[in-house]
Amino acid sequence: MAEGGGNLESFTVTLLNIQHLRGHKGDSVQVTVKIEFGDKILGESGQIDCSSETTSEINYSAQMMVASGDSLALDDLVSRPIICTVVEVLPKEKKQKEEKTAILGQCAVDIIPVLNALIFKGESQGKQRMQIIPSAGSPLDSFHSDHPKPELEVQLTLGDSIIKELTAEETNIVSITMESLFSPPESWNMSSGLNYVAATPLPITGEKDNIVVFTGGQVKPGYDKEIPNKQLKWAIPGTAQGAAVYIGDRKIASDPVEDQSGDLKAPDEQEFRRIVEHEKLHVTWNLERRCFLDSSSVQSFKERIAKSRYLPVEVFRTILPAAGKPKAKDDDAINFHGIAFIDVSPLLYPGVKRIRGAFKVTAFGEHELFKKTERHFGIAEEAVIIANGIMMRNTSPISKLSMKKDDLKSLAKLEKKQASSMKPVNEVGSEIESVQQVNVEGMHYVEAKSYLMIEIELHRPLIRKKDAAELVIRVSELVPPRSLFPKKTNSAQKAVCDFHNQVGIIANLLLDEFRHQVNNSHCSYQTNSPEEQRQKLLFDLNVSGKFLAFKEQLKFSVVKIVREKYLNTSNFQDNNQLQAFLSELYVYLIDEMHVGLGKILAIEDQKPVPCPLTDSVQLKHFAREAEVNGNFDLAAKFYQERIARDRNDPDHWLDYGTFCIYVNDLTKAEECFRECLSIDQCHLHGLLMNGIICSMLGRNESAETFFQAATTYWCQSILSWTIFGLFYLGIGNDIGAEMALAEANRLNIAAAIVDMLPSVTLTTETPALIEDGNINDEVLTNQSIRGLKADESKLDFGSQKSERSKKLGKGEAGEKNEGIEDGKVVRPSSREQIKRSSKHKTSLSPGLKKSGKMKDLLARATITEEPSVALPVHDPPVIPSQTIYMQAIEFLLDVRATSFTERALAQQLTTAHGGQSTKYHISLARLKIQKNCLDEAEAHVKNAMQADHQCPDAWALMGHVKYLTGDIQEAKSCYERTLAFVADASEMHSIYLRLASIYLQEGQFQSARDTFLMACRCSPSCVSWLGVGIACYRLCDLTDAEDALTEANILDNMDPEVWAYLCLICLQTGRQLEAEQSYKYALKLNLQDMELLAEINQLQQDLGFGNPQY
Repeated sequence: MAEGGGNLESFTVTLLNIQHLRGHKGDSVQVTVKIEFGDKILGESGQIDCSSETTSEINYSAQMMVASGDSLALDDLVSRPIICTVVEVLPKEKKQKEEKTAILGQCAVDIIPVLNALIFKGESQGKQRMQIIPSAGSPLDSFHSDHPKPELEVQLTLGDSIIKELTAEETNIVSITMESLFSPPESWNMSSGLNYVAATPLPITGEKDNIVVFTGGQVKPGYDKEIPNKQLKWAIPGTAQGAAVYIGDRKIASDPVEDQSGDLKAPDEQEFRRIVEHEKLHVTWNLERRCFLDSSSVQSFKERIAKSRYLPVEVFRTILPAAGKPKAKDDDAINFHGIAFIDVSPLLYPGVKRIRGAFKVTAFGEHELFKKTERHFGIAEEAVIIANGIMMRNTSPISKLSMKKDDLKSLAKLEKKQASSMKPVNEVGSEIESVQQVNVEGMHYVEAKSYLMIEIELHRPLIRKKDAAELVIRVSELVPPRSLFPKKTNSAQKAVCDFHNQVGIIANLLLDEFRHQVNNSHCSYQTNSPEEQRQKLLFDLNVSGKFLAFKEQLKFSVVKIVREKYLNTSNFQDNNQLQAFLSELYVYLIDEMHVGLGKILAIEDQKPVPCPLTDSVQLKHFAREAEVNGNFDLAAKFYQERIARDRNDPDHWLDYGTFCIYVNDLTKAEECFRECLSIDQCHLHGLLMNGIICSMLGRNESAETFFQAATTYWCQSILSWTIFGLFYLGIGNDIGAEMALAEANRLNIAAAIVDMLPSVTLTTETPALIEDGNINDEVLTNQSIRGLKADESKLDFGSQKSERSKKLGKGEAGEKNEGIEDGKVVRPSSREQIKRSSKHKTSLSPGLKKSGKMKDLLARATITEEPSVALPVHDPPVIPSQTIYMQAIEFLLDVRATSFTERALAQQLTTAHGGQSTKYHISLARLKIQKNCLDEAEAHVKNAMQADHQCPDAWALMGHVKYLTGDIQEAKSCYERTLAFVADASEMHSIYLRLASIYLQEGQFQSARDTFLMACRCSPSCVSWLGVGIACYRLCDLTDAEDALTEANILDNMDPEVWAYLCLICLQTGRQLEAEQSYKYALKLNLQDMELLAEINQLQQDLGFGNPQY
């Protein structure tokens, strides 16, 4: 262990105490405890007297020296357990020369939990209380189930250099779990004498590989015939026997297929996996091998992943070597040589520490190996030698000291052969391509569709992920938050301001008193002089006590001025100083009193400002309407009006910023998005738009920060993960894009599962489990539920309200949803997916609970208990109604992020349920219209019509294209056809306005009026009511025209065309004053319609009034 470089440090194992033992002769027993590590005996304690009821102290320590800088030694330390064997010393019988011993049990001490505890506590030693696993025939098996289990307390003490090396940020520990090989070749059976081996290379140093070998695989029947044991075993158990080879409570994970990496994830492939796992033979290892990687190994591992993405795992079968017999020639023969390529690229995604999945096994070939991993040779021959050593002697695969000379010679020959055969990459590649041998036995894996279940877990991620606190700081640096309310003024100014306010209040009270007295004695006040009136008022105030009340009311503000303005808080020692101060204070207070009275008396009585007749939603609608009509100045005015009314609403700034992107004012757009985020640092769309605008401006580092914050604060948002993935695609980070888009797909499937949750079936026992309309959690978790719709328990993945974002920013989790299992069907993709993706509990709707509908349903239902191992029934695959890209496209089109929209549309073509659908062509046509590529937009609309001739959105878009190109008749025909469909288009307002405007141009005033009225019913606006007024005026219906124009004027009194038509109506009805006022407003607001202005002037000349200039 200590032959590598670095300082020698001690590794001490201390046996503290042992309890609850029983021997062959009774409850009292004498034992010794032997400590072993690998093939070395570290020490053995003396004899200890124990019993089944007491705790016996041992206090024995064994020490081992470890080179802190030796990667091989540290790898040995983390990969193998410390075996503590409890040996009973039997009493001597007559004529017996030596004492007999019997093994009572063993315990395997794992260093990793102790190491984690040491890291957390910052100490150099840790304790573990281990249960002693009885050996075969041990009296410890005879304990009653209620009796305490025998235990051994062990303390591990590590040297400081070892702890530092194992816990350094640059180092890492990789745990590889080899689970099972499913669907092996048909010729395999459960015969003995065969050894099934899997092996993979890992860098143990920057230049040399460590061959990790998993041996001892056993052929097992399907899950239907034998319940699987999912406990993990040590890959190098040393001298552990029986159940001591298991690693504590470590078990094989049961992840949903949707959460797994690797292959065989399609719905039909999932069904294939279900069948072979439950019905066919499989080879099981269930071994976990831990490997220590120093800093150079970690760097080499990351470089290999970035370069080739794949980790090769070779699988083969050999003849099991017979113990005590000479080695035969065929013992090292490799049969059924296959290889699985593990895509470990997800480990380069920030924060990812674990991957697990099913990976296809193919026939081994050096050409394919070189193509995918750039490795020249396989490792099977070396792995056979190491596997035989493990099976025969339980030695380490990287320790050559304990190998026999034959094994060492074989390894040396292999290394020499490979070193001499190394050639440049192009020469080796051409040689491999020219000579390819067909691996006939390996092809059996392909025919059987074999796959390997494997898990790789890191002690810490290769790429550190920024935590939420760090992202908060980073976002705050980029966009400093601002308070919703202005900061308080300084104390001196506030004291003076308070004095002015008090003076104003008292002045109003004095005026009220004076008015009251004048009303009570009107005649006497008229005859008295002003001086007499003043004295009378002062007399009444003194007599009533109101003077003192006013004085007390003013006193506090004067005290504040003395303290804050003059900084005097203590008594004066000199009377002259006091008088001087009072004189100065009196002059100052008189001056400020006049200032305060001037403010009060200068304000005349004003009428209260009426509340606006339009709200924020209407103003946004008006702005969007102006955008459609091409009136960008008017649209900007409406957006600015929304901000002026409430500057603290982040949505107002967000909408204005998206408009600025549309008019290509990126600088102002960035300012708006920053204002949005400064108000609410967790605003989902604000974070996304800041990231998008930074990406458009080429600041990718800042953009990544915003997207990371969005996916951290809103980790259940499909939109945020999708846009994050699109961003990575844009900058060429393929690994990051894969992980982000995979997370978005997982959430999308989880949302689809929640939407179509299976219903509940319960028995007559169910009412006992229900209390006040609530179902016990045990029912939802342990019994399957059918029959109850979960419409009202859908998750909200897309909400972006400020209230919600604030809660998330504070860490509130909200309601939880719990997955529902489908009867006997154990469907992990349903239950686990909901748990992992939404982290909510699916609750019954409040309406069902309160109304009693739930109880009625439960009374008619039946319960079936879930068996311990149930055969899943194949359900139809869960297909979301929309792909993640189509959901993102809707948002990106609304915010005019054209570059991101193009990436999303390109990805939509590659999805299994995407392709060139009607919705795809419609979205692409909308994008082309935004980019003013009308010819291309028309072509895509035609493709959409070919896919679905009755799609109203397609006909509406065709109408818009024709309208923008000036083909009015075709546009009219398309709009009319859109209105003829039973289903409405997604956006009807612009269709109504444009069709009605065409009717006005053609003189079809009745049709124009009816169409404008439909727009008013749908979403009234100034433009729609103006259209109604114009149509009615042309139809000579002046009353309805005036009413419609009045409505338009209420919604927007700054439209000159509305005032112009009001002027025409007033002229027609003979109202001169109103006609002149309307004409003034029309000119003042810069009426641009010269024909309409000429019509007004002609009518004024004909009637002889209406123009003040005449």
